[in-house]
Amino acid sequence: MKRLFLKTVLLALICAVSFPAAARADVNISIGLPPPVVFSSPPELIVLPETYVYVVPDVDAEIFFYDGWWWRPWEGRWYRSHYYDRGWGYYNNVPSFYFDVDPGWRGYYRDRNWYGHRWNYERIPRNRVQQNWKSWQSKRHWEKQGTWGVQGYKPRPQKERQELRHQRQQQYQQRPEVQKHKEQRQERVKEPQRQKQKPEAQREQRQKDRPEAQREQRQKEKPEAQREQRQKDRPEAQQPQEQEKKPERTEEEKQDRR
Repeated sequence: MKRLFLKTVLLALICAVSFPAAARADVNISIGLPPPVVFSSPPELIVLPETYVYVVPDVDAEIFFYDGWWWRPWEGRWYRSHYYDRGWGYYNNVPSFYFDVDPGWRGYYRDRNWYGHRWNYERIPRNRVQQNWKSWQSKRHWEKQGTWGVQGYKPRPQKERQELRHQRQQQYQQRPEVQKHKEQRQERVKEPQRQKQKPEAQREQRQKDRPEAQREQRQKEKPEAQREQRQKDRPEAQQPQEQEKKPERTEEEKQDRR
């Protein structure tokens, strides 16, 4: 009996774990997952000046680390995970940090030059970033380290940074892959509405085609037609018509009557 009870509990646990996992897989498959990026070893990261956004510079795909998550854009969509190489899940928005990322950061990284200033960036192991990102951000660690390693560089004023964010946001929305994803998302929203409207229209047509509905319509139209005919046949309705048709007397007829 005890063994049977343990088997039952084990089966229930397997079902509880497998069903949500299957549901998540269905969602991810319907949205589409980015292709995997193969790492020979855990990646090193650099922090972008004036931000607390960390990037992986040694792969072609854009992979970021921010606020405890790994982030990745692909085909106009965004994904995030607690792991840098697996477990990506669809994120239905653009992460706010992305508009602080300078689109030309790869070229600046390659040249070790940030807007005309020597950029002595630090390559940081993945474990160190994951363990320290929160305390670094709260203690403003990178400002104290010589403005992110950029020699003689002064951070932009807040107003200028906001204008840059707005400009990058507009440029991002104009990307072909983003426009395509937006159109696909609108189609997915409209499709259930069309499917809902179609049965309702068919139901209304079926109700109109029912014999009893047509009979009711004819019965409703018949009294109205009869009422109109009765109004036409009334003497007072005919009398004005006769008076209108009666010709007026000529001038000679009026004199003869006198």
